[in-house]
Amino acid sequence: MRTGVPGLPTPHPLIEQLPAVYLEQDFLRRFLAALDDVLAPVLLTIDNLPAHLDPRSAPEDFLAWLAQWVAVEQYEDSPIERRRETVRGAVARHARRGTAGGLADAVRLETGAEPEITESGGTAWSTASHTVLPGRARPSVTIRVRERPGRAIDRVRLEELIGTEVPAHVGYTLEILPPAGDMGGGAQ
Repeated sequence: MRTGVPGLPTPHPLIEQLPAVYLEQDFLRRFLAALDDVLAPVLLTIDNLPAHLDPRSAPEDFLAWLAQWVAVEQYEDSPIERRRETVRGAVARHARRGTAGGLADAVRLETGAEPEITESGGTAWSTASHTVLPGRARPSVTIRVRERPGRAIDRVRLEELIGTEVPAHVGYTLEILPPAGDMGGGAQ
């Protein structure tokens, strides 16, 4: 969080708030200058609060705080723009959490690649009784992601993300495919 920032000027010096009779007192001038150093980050934060609460413009330390507000876990080694986008879209993604669309959004945001998601379930409507239900009895989801040239996918991090996005009773399989045109190997 914000603490003392050396050399940060205060937007509202305390000495200027006092009557003129006190302006000549050296002790009071030095004492208030010390308080100005302590209060400058607080006053500047309050003056810029709308910008601090917007993920697009928040300072990095505030961005981490905003991420906690919207229940998003961020990786400090991720690029700042990806972290900003993660926080900015968190509420909308939470509404879709547990769905194929929500999972696709999360994987796309983490990897930058469009995932292919296959679910075991299905829905059907029928007027006839004893109609066979679609899907399989055991719920599962398969996620296929193709790496982009020059951008490897961190499998452990992606599995951790998928584990938080997929409902607890649903198993999943992750397949990371090599970049298109890469003949060096198959799926992992």
